[in-house]
Amino acid sequence: MTQESRDRVPGAVLGHAAVDELTEAFGSDRANAVARNATTSMGVNKAARNPVAMRAYTDTFGVSLKSAKTVTNQRHSGRCWMFSTLNVLRARAMEHLDVEDFELSQAFSMFYDKLEKANAFLNNVIATADLAWDDRTVEYLLQWGSAEQDGGEFAFAANLVTKWGVVPKSAMPETASTKDSSQMNATLGRMLRRDAVELRRLVASGEDETGVTAAREAMLADVHRVLCACLGEPPTTFDLELSVGPKAKVDGTLCEAALPARNGDDEKPRRILRERGITPREFQERYVGFDAADYVELVHVPATGLEEGHAYGVRWMDTVSGGAPMRLLNVGIEAVEDAAVASLKAGVPCYMACDVMQEFGRNLDDFPGTLALGTIDREGLFGVELGMSRTDMLDARETCFTHAMTFQGVELGEDGRPAAWRVENSWGKDACKDGYLVMSGDWYRLYGGDVVVERRFVDEATLKLWDEVPLEYTEPWGVLSSAMGLAR
Repeated sequence: MTQESRDRVPGAVLGHAAVDELTEAFGSDRANAVARNATTSMGVNKAARNPVAMRAYTDTFGVSLKSAKTVTNQRHSGRCWMFSTLNVLRARAMEHLDVEDFELSQAFSMFYDKLEKANAFLNNVIATADLAWDDRTVEYLLQWGSAEQDGGEFAFAANLVTKWGVVPKSAMPETASTKDSSQMNATLGRMLRRDAVELRRLVASGEDETGVTAAREAMLADVHRVLCACLGEPPTTFDLELSVGPKAKVDGTLCEAALPARNGDDEKPRRILRERGITPREFQERYVGFDAADYVELVHVPATGLEEGHAYGVRWMDTVSGGAPMRLLNVGIEAVEDAAVASLKAGVPCYMACDVMQEFGRNLDDFPGTLALGTIDREGLFGVELGMSRTDMLDARETCFTHAMTFQGVELGEDGRPAAWRVENSWGKDACKDGYLVMSGDWYRLYGGDVVVERRFVDEATLKLWDEVPLEYTEPWGVLSSAMGLAR
């Protein structure tokens, strides 16, 4: 069909008589009446819940890691990718410091994420200033490319940690604007779109590079001011004082002995770690030990136009100018699973992402933390077909990685493949099952497929691909960007 034909043809007209006949027929079917009564009174998920399927999944795993006592909470913000990354890093810090609980500051990372996103956005606006307002790239940047977006993924967090470091949560705690970022984000979005108009006018008027750069720097100063007001000033140095265990891997000159804690029968020996004027990067290097080059991101995105064994990035997507580009190695689901299982068996949690709200009874009272196929039976409730292959869902934009969490355990089936996963969430201790999810292996194969692990947990053939295949860039409005949940 030609474009002219598409412009002229209105398509089939929906007739009154046909719809009236469907309406009359609906009420005469008893199953329809039951579905109507249940769904109108309690909503779709509660009416469609399948308790027989849900009770088959329990929080018992053959491989289960000892996790922190505190369940983190991203509140009303889209920082799951940041929380997941920092939850992986805090496990390193807990081992290093020999402590049972620890939390890194998400507000600190959020501050620099917003500032870096603003810088990348303004750079991209300048780079595309010669394109028309309705050019697809310009439209994408204006809609999705500014600091008003909370979303991201592991590579963004890795660049932030590498460049800016991390600090304990006590050094920069949460604020009203981290707990609910909507008002701050609306302000940033308005500011940056106004800045985009001004920068494009400057370029169009023939302003030289010095003048454009000065304008950009003034705009970033405004962004910094708003962030400081909303999140507080990020510490450039801070005094570290922390009770650590006897096996803490720290310089003895920085620690002093302390009396055992007097909490009932708890008399575990401890030491006090004190260090004055430490920088966030020094803290990361000494007590976390994160090296972004030591991590591999494997995704299973079997969408049309994307091939296994290829490494992909998304044009205009990277948020830290000068940082390492996002690199995603597209592999089979078995390679994703094998890397995650190897990490967990070694006692190391790993970053993961999935389409968390698919077939998820999040607010069910009796099974609030179960992600498994067949637990929310909408097909049976409505008498319709909903089944789709993963490829069809990706192509049709029906699924994407909407949420990042952390794998903390796995149960292997008789065939050696994952039967269920234990997942640490970032919705607080009162959400799901005490802050955790039980995820069936089949569910993850259909709605998941993104993990980040250390290189040592990746098989030799896959690691060779990661190291050697060239990076291919896709467009930000393409299927990969959609699958990663980055353009929505």
